[in-house]
Amino acid sequence: MVNDHLSDFVTRIRNGYQARLPEIQYPPVKTVWEMAQVLSKEGYVGEVKKTEEGLSIKLKYTAKKPAIMGIKRVSKPGVRRYSGIKDIPKVWGGLGINILSTPKGVLSERQAKKLNSGGEILAQVW
Repeated sequence: MVNDHLSDFVTRIRNGYQARLPEIQYPPVKTVWEMAQVLSKEGYVGEVKKTEEGLSIKLKYTAKKPAIMGIKRVSKPGVRRYSGIKDIPKVWGGLGINILSTPKGVLSERQAKKLNSGGEILAQVW
């Protein structure tokens, strides 16, 4: 039984890229689905589908190199990290993204800035 689905999801993505898997599977969890949608819109993973078994996320490679160089869970169950819109930290000098859980849903930092909505920093991707 998994207590922190987002940390498990981040680890599965990292392990999937290290093992050069074409896709990963994950049980149907709403927050994970929303985070996978953000990763797909930002171009870090391929197609995200709901299947009978759960979620199917195609991993993306460019010239045999993973689209994600690194992914890290920031806000954890023991230590939550919140940020206002003006205080969102840069990831890799602006080359990566933060994924936030806001009152308007799970968003990338670019979307959050457009909607002027801060929130909990779930993960960083570069």
